[in-house]
Amino acid sequence: MKNKLAKLKYMPNNFQIIEEGDHVICAISQKKIPLESLNYWNVEKQEAYYSYVESAIMREKEENELFQRSCVQIH
Repeated sequence: MKNKLAKLKYMPNNFQIIEEGDHVICAISQKKIPLESLNYWNVEKQEAYYSYVESAIMREKEENELFQRSCVQIH
């Protein structure tokens, strides 16, 4: 099953394989993540991240969006 995209359900401490495969794609960088190397994901968004760097980028993006929405509500 080489080079096949897996479909996963991300849970708080692990993931469930819905469709067999050997990798998923990072939601930020679009890099392939082998399942045996998958360590970072977002349960709410059901997204995988290649590393803590991509995970931090997503967190920062979400914080900026929240800040911008709160600024719009104030004005």
